[in-house]
Amino acid sequence: MHISAAFDSGNIEVDQASDPSDVQLRIRPDAGGDHMQWFHFRVAGARDVPLTLRILNASACSYPLAWSGYQAVASTDRAHWRRVPTSYQDGQLVIRHTPSADLCEYAYFAPYSHEQHLQLVARCQQATGARVSVVGRSVDGLDLERVQVGTGERTLWVIARQHPGESMAEWWMEGFLQRLLDPSDALAQALRSRATFHVVPNMNPDGSRRGHLRNNAAGMNLNRVWHAPDERSPEVRCVLAAMDDTGVDLCLDVHGDEELPYNFLSGAEGIRGWSSRLADLQSRFAAAYERANPHLQRVHGYPVAAPGAANLTMCTNQVAQRFDCLALTLEQPFKDDANAPDPEFGWSPARAKRLGASALDAMAEVVDGLR
Repeated sequence: MHISAAFDSGNIEVDQASDPSDVQLRIRPDAGGDHMQWFHFRVAGARDVPLTLRILNASACSYPLAWSGYQAVASTDRAHWRRVPTSYQDGQLVIRHTPSADLCEYAYFAPYSHEQHLQLVARCQQATGARVSVVGRSVDGLDLERVQVGTGERTLWVIARQHPGESMAEWWMEGFLQRLLDPSDALAQALRSRATFHVVPNMNPDGSRRGHLRNNAAGMNLNRVWHAPDERSPEVRCVLAAMDDTGVDLCLDVHGDEELPYNFLSGAEGIRGWSSRLADLQSRFAAAYERANPHLQRVHGYPVAAPGAANLTMCTNQVAQRFDCLALTLEQPFKDDANAPDPEFGWSPARAKRLGASALDAMAEVVDGLR
């Protein structure tokens, strides 16, 4: 039996793999050393062999409470990722599974590789009216692509995967872009005539490729530097500069949440410039999103910040304050949607893509009133 993580988004270290009933593993920390939770590795040579895979340092991860109720995903074809029996015992994450093929991969969530990202961008530029540009480069020198489409006067920015381990964010982005660029979708066509979209499918390509949870290659949490991005966070610096050039009427920042088994929105209520206009837009956006796709719910989520107490290092708060615009963070679960559980797949790429497509309904509800 052989265990490897030497591939795009791979992350695992092997302490002991001689006994299939007691394989001992550790998650490698992000650059910077302050975060870890993402794992992605492959087991070879264990077909039909019952495996017990123990991640020994699970209790030292960034969100140890997230392991309760969590089930890892496994795949033998890299296309379909099914949940497998997983438990959190004595500070260890324990995966018990019998692979049905010679090669089986395990991951924290269904990965979205850099190659998939490049294919997504390539498909986008084939759509009528769509343009792809490079707004900047990452610490490792990877391109940050922006997909631009639409001719309307409203300016809508949609970004994803500031935290690279939140791969469901790019699955969401795939569904969103597929519908937005669909020439036969009447709602998408109407939105493209009323707004200009600027879409960054992956804000953190370095971390995605390196198998990080939250940080870029310089060890920076990109969603904590929007107040003052520098050479250690060029990804945010270049996107914020592009936003300054275009202005922003709506910003949606797509993420994943380790602990909460729900899809939800988080707003900018704590900024100094919060107003009844923004409150009304946010309420209408959220209600329309929930009507379009009930996987998005408005009961469970983060506590609302007190007036004037917003954390301006974060994208949603900084952009809302800077541009006096509607800005929201969308969170998806690593676990399952507790309101509509799927024991086989949990929250999955297919459901994330549909949630992405449904965002157009919410945008259509508010686009004309953004200014």
